[in-house]
Amino acid sequence: MAPGGSRTDRVRPKGRTLVPLFLLAATITATAQAAPGDAQRGREIVANRQLGLCLLCHSAPIPEERFQGNLAPDLAGAGSRWTEEQLRQRIKDSSTLNPDTIMPAYHKTEGLTRVAPAQRGKPILSEQQIEDVVAYLATLREAAK
Repeated sequence: MAPGGSRTDRVRPKGRTLVPLFLLAATITATAQAAPGDAQRGREIVANRQLGLCLLCHSAPIPEERFQGNLAPDLAGAGSRWTEEQLRQRIKDSSTLNPDTIMPAYHKTEGLTRVAPAQRGKPILSEQQIEDVVAYLATLREAAK
């Protein structure tokens, strides 16, 4: 263990900047305005190429959707790899975990660059849509074969 710190107070992917865990704690809980997520609606958002655009970079166990991405982790098994809170954080603003991410911040509205004028100040997904996607991803327990 490094002097002055413990393994539990920092997250550091190899070659990445340290991110103090206390910064994540306030942002990963579900929002009071959102109802519990609906996995079916979440699946529809993930598959929707005009709304979520998830399949542009990720592949997922949605066999009817062709031409799935391979730039980001396969979503199969996501519910086994991450908790709901971790999934929520990755969707809302994955740059809190990896400042070099190419994944859009689906619920961040400030500090962004190259945002179309019509979209400024608006999140990509609503709190409810994020909860729906989290509910769907949490059901994905088996890794891709």
